[in-house]
Amino acid sequence: MNHQTTTSRYASAAALTLALGAAMTLAATPVAAQTADKEKCFGVALKGKNDCKAGAGTTCAGTSKIDYQGNAWSLVPAGTCAKTVSKTSPTGYGQPQEFKEKKA
Repeated sequence: MNHQTTTSRYASAAALTLALGAAMTLAATPVAAQTADKEKCFGVALKGKNDCKAGAGTTCAGTSKIDYQGNAWSLVPAGTCAKTVSKTSPTGYGQPQEFKEKKA
C-alpha cells in the first residue's frame, strides 16, 4: 500500500466520523426542543406508562409498578404538574420531586 492510499483512507475515515457526529447532533436536537416546554412530574403516571425513574428494581421508562407511583415521573407540559391529579400524592396533585405514596 502506498502513502497516498493510506492518507486517502484516513481522510475518508475522518470525514465519515465527522458526518456521523453531525447526524447524531441533528437527531438529538428535536428531542431537546420537545422537552424544553415540559417538566418532570412525579406521581401522575399510570402503571407501566412512566417516562423514567421508578425506584429500586426498575430500569426506567414503562417500569412503574402501580398507578400514580410516587417515585416515577412523566413529562407533562410546563406549569401543569401541580394541577395534574395524583391519587397517591399528599396534596392530591403531581409533585416536582418523588414522594412516598399515601394509602388510597
